[in-house]
Amino acid sequence: MEQIRSFVAIELEDELRTELKRIQESLRGKRIADDVRWVRPEGIHLTLKFLGNVPANRIHEVVPAVADSTEGVEPFSISLAGLGCFPSFARPNVIWVGVGGETGALARLRANIEANLATLGYPPEKREYTPHLTLGRVDRRTGAADRRRLGALVQTETFASHSEMLVREISLMKSELSPAGARYTRLGAVQLEDHP
Repeated sequence: MEQIRSFVAIELEDELRTELKRIQESLRGKRIADDVRWVRPEGIHLTLKFLGNVPANRIHEVVPAVADSTEGVEPFSISLAGLGCFPSFARPNVIWVGVGGETGALARLRANIEANLATLGYPPEKREYTPHLTLGRVDRRTGAADRRRLGALVQTETFASHSEMLVREISLMKSELSPAGARYTRLGAVQLEDHP
């Protein structure tokens, strides 16, 4: 049975991607480029739920469950808000930009998606959700001292974000991994509707 590596996400508008690219370029200028595999800006998205490998004959169940999750959630705005590292600045594995804006609506939407997809057998995430946009991943071969230095440099980087976007739809995405990086394809989308 064919398996489709899938996730539910908010796709970003070009203006936000351009701003993320500028942040990446600024970080590269701090001489940390050799330690980080940077995500292509066109591939950056806000993940709401990672599903993993889904049997191809079950993909059709996911979009209706996501659609049910949007009930009572109107379009809301998101913006860029600060830099961070997972698991910490002292031991960075992932460098990211946080998400600001109407985070209450975002949290409500995500909780609905978790609950609805749990009924289809996709277990809820155990870790606390930190909405973020991944800029890059630290090379596994990078030593502890270099990781600390890299984390300290990220911690000192600041930016003023002037961009925000109105979230009007949620996408079901397919992820195909390759040595050149992941390639993403939209499998379906659900609109958030304005309610009078």
